[in-house]
Amino acid sequence: MLDALQCVRYEKRDRVAYITLDRPQVLNAMNLRMHAELAAVWDDFEADDDIWVGVLTGAGERSFSVGQDLKELVRRVDEGTATSTFGSRDKPGWPRLTERFSMFKPLIARVNGYALGGGFELALACDIVIAAEHAQFALTEAKLGLIAGAGGLFRLTRQAPFRAAMGHLLTGRRMTAARAYELGLVNEVVAADELDACLTGWMEDVLSCAPLSLRAAKEAATVSATMPLDRAFATRYAWEERRMHSQDALEGPRAFVEKRPPKWTGS
Repeated sequence: MLDALQCVRYEKRDRVAYITLDRPQVLNAMNLRMHAELAAVWDDFEADDDIWVGVLTGAGERSFSVGQDLKELVRRVDEGTATSTFGSRDKPGWPRLTERFSMFKPLIARVNGYALGGGFELALACDIVIAAEHAQFALTEAKLGLIAGAGGLFRLTRQAPFRAAMGHLLTGRRMTAARAYELGLVNEVVAADELDACLTGWMEDVLSCAPLSLRAAKEAATVSATMPLDRAFATRYAWEERRMHSQDALEGPRAFVEKRPPKWTGS
């Protein structure tokens, strides 16, 4: 599948994987082909130990993604194959990013325009979100008789204040990038022509950290999010076990004492 990508661009360089939703002519709407291609991309991203962080974005300057391809959905409605609810099991691309609950490599969303419906759900599933000033976010499913079944309903109510989240879920209203930043859904908002420089800054900061520390931190933070504090402390985390016994755990303090940059190996 990686040799025949049509709807996604996938590039790897300098420890970073760049995943680009590549249907700019339809504002990067996600069809079943794109979901299937993304599954192959995420499998490769997870398996490649030389890659330490991923960047997810949309092609063009207008849209990250406007979510589900509604023209394709109408065809599926006519065929009687469009019924859906939460999750993507038994559908192309399963498990999709929004359900890869054990994927602990850091992901940065570069939002360069519309992030609507499933596009917003993808951004919510990332760890760091940077946005251009003209970006807009919304879960518009209720306006279409649908539901934010790729986790947007659950993630928005966890990541934003509950009443603010419900205001958007029950109206489909859009929020500006500035408003998303106020709600803590976006880490940084910049002018469109500064978005790539902003991304570079975040990537450099992430890559300056030990890769096993990043995966351990992401795993512990997400797994323990709903736990009582005492249980969070007592839980054993697989990536923390690896970090604790790694060479990088020795390299970091040694490099600090020796006043030199650490040489991370991920082992």
